Amino acid sequence: MMDEDSQSTATSVDENTENFCDNPTRDTLAEGLMGLIKPTVDQLDERVRATRISQLELKQHIESLTEELKKISEAQQTSVDLDAYVKKLINAKHRVTILTNILQSAQERLNRVHQSIERETIKRKVLLDSDTQ
Repeated sequence: MMDEDSQSTATSVDENTENFCDNPTRDTLAEGLMGLIKPTVDQLDERVRATRISQLELKQHIESLTEELKKISEAQQTSVDLDAYVKKLINAKHRVTILTNILQSAQERLNRVHQSIERETIKRKVLLDSDTQ
């Protein structure tokens, strides 16, 4: 006969599978692991839920801000008729061009008058010089 210490305690795979399902040690380990992991999972779940709520609130605030910006934009878009101002500027530019042409013509006439005066002055001087000689 074999002693108790030398007897094999090995069991078949089928026996282990059956024992695994009804194993109180495994159940205790599973409960211990779940006890360790569950608070972390619950905390993570709560934080995910809080983040989703924050994202929804942020989305609502962004939509609200968008609406406010649209209202401000519409309020500031007073109907300014820029065409009238552009026409005024074009008319002013046209008048400045006309005045520039008038002043240029006047300057040319003044230059001609000045040249005429110089010629007359030179002629008189020559006549005076010839009379005095």
